[in-house]
This record gives sequence, structure tokens and C-alpha cells, in this order.
Amino acid sequence: MAENRTPRDLETREKQTRYVYKPSSTLPDPTPEPGWAFRWIATHILGQSDPTNVSRKRRDGWEPVRSEDHPELMLAATPSGNVEVGGLMLCKMPEGKLSAMTEYYDNVSQQQSESVDNNFLRQNDPRMPLFAERKSAVTRGAGFGSGTK
Repeated sequence: MAENRTPRDLETREKQTRYVYKPSSTLPDPTPEPGWAFRWIATHILGQSDPTNVSRKRRDGWEPVRSEDHPELMLAATPSGNVEVGGLMLCKMPEGKLSAMTEYYDNVSQQQSESVDNNFLRQNDPRMPLFAERKSAVTRGAGFGSGTK
């Protein structure tokens, strides 16, 4: 007695919708605005107000973001009217000014590294040379990202 069997590769299962869980971000992301960069600035540290940090960031050019300017963040209004979450205040700065500030601090960092290297190599003796590696490389584990070896 021959059974009428359908090969497995011709059988199909009913497709089920698969949900992938992704935890929500602790800090909401504002809708990007052309020409502006956003950053969260600390207003409180360990429950203590930090007006010095806020004042310094404001002098650097960071402007507080008003909650009515970004209703998509769905945050409760604060007395100041700014977007604040857990001791952090959302601020924005023109991208050109941020680029100039980043370039300035990159130059300061480069000058400090060169100063340390010069001071270190000043003590160099040809009979016993000091090791000074000036190159850095970023490596990734196998199978991470595009992963070219």
C-alpha cells in the first residue's frame, strides 16, 4: 500500500509575525534639525545641583532646548520649560561652532601628546634607547562588523 506523501520541501508553514524586542533609550533622541548638534548637559550630579557646569556649557555656546520645540519627546513640562531628564538638560549648538570647538580641543590634545613625547625622548640615550610608539590602531574581534582581516 503506497502512501501519498508530499516532499517536505514543498510543504510550507504558516508564517508567523516575529517580534524583536529593543529596550527603550534612557534619554530620548530629539528630531534632528539641519545645522544643529544636540547634547545632554549635566544639571545635577548625585542629586546635587551643578550650576557651574551648566554656566560653563552655556558660555561655550550650548543653548537649552525648549520642551515646546520638541513635543515628540513626550516629556512632562519642567518649571524652566527646558527638556530635562534625570539631572540632564538637552542643549543644542550650531554645527559650525561645534566643529570649531572640536578642532580646538583636538589641537590641544595633539600639542599635549607631543609635549609629553618630547619630554620623554629628551632623556633618551643612544646606548639605551627609549621606546616611543607614536602610532595607534583600532582592531576588532573576529566576526564583528564588516570584519576584514
